[in-house]
Amino acid sequence: MQPNPLPHLTWLRAFEAAARHLSFTLAAQELGLTQPAVSQHVRNLELYLGRDLFIRRTRALALTEAGGNYLPTVREAFDTLERGTRSVFSEARGKSLIVQCNLGFALFWLTPRLKAFQAAHPGIALNIVTPIWDPERNTEPTSLEIRFAREGDAPHGAERLTRDRFYPVCRPDYQGGAHDLDSATLFECSGLTGTWEAWYKSQARPFARWAEVNRGSTFGIAVNAALEGAGVAMVHDTLVADMLADGRLVQPFGHAPPLSESYYLIPPPKADATPASRAFAGWVRAQTGAA
Repeated sequence: MQPNPLPHLTWLRAFEAAARHLSFTLAAQELGLTQPAVSQHVRNLELYLGRDLFIRRTRALALTEAGGNYLPTVREAFDTLERGTRSVFSEARGKSLIVQCNLGFALFWLTPRLKAFQAAHPGIALNIVTPIWDPERNTEPTSLEIRFAREGDAPHGAERLTRDRFYPVCRPDYQGGAHDLDSATLFECSGLTGTWEAWYKSQARPFARWAEVNRGSTFGIAVNAALEGAGVAMVHDTLVADMLADGRLVQPFGHAPPLSESYYLIPPPKADATPASRAFAGWVRAQTGAA
């Protein structure tokens, strides 16, 4: 072993994860590394210490006596580092918050209300992240998420914030024939249940223009298309309530069936909650009527 017995942190992290899973592959998935990289980190640690930490079998991994004795020390060191970090930096962490939500919610619901939030909670800085795909989601344990999902897809502990309806909207001066949907230009968000086809089906009417609908990966595209007078967009209450109230958009048809998806609040685990996350969660509940 080297005169200064302090191995690289990456080696120790790889060892702890591999020991916990008894698998280099699962450790690699957790750490966002390749399996060979984790294996090499562990091997570097073994060479540094001069002892084997694992017994490597063809389809299994087991700790040696030295590995089993070393693991509690490594875990205690990581726990101490985490507690110390939280203790020293808890005040700074309590004044900022990562908020994850879809782009439509961020643009059309959250942003118009940020002034009110900042007035009620001065000093809290928000980092608003709008991932489209799951791999883009932030894994920071203190982050808070507003997720648009069906009830069965919402994770355990999620709190329903809204119960939406879906319907067409357009600009008051839209010249494309909002009341003649056979000729109007249509927009919707892809991959969701509140579509033009579903809206027609809820009235027991056939929809023959499926191939002609313009689709975007976010609601922002459909809503902005309607705001620009490009056509008629299929949307839901949460996104357009403000714009209907102030007259920027109109609802040319009264039919508005319930939407399968809702917005859910996913707060951080209680152990990771901060003053900022608690304040924002309470504010969102009050704003949506879920409090």
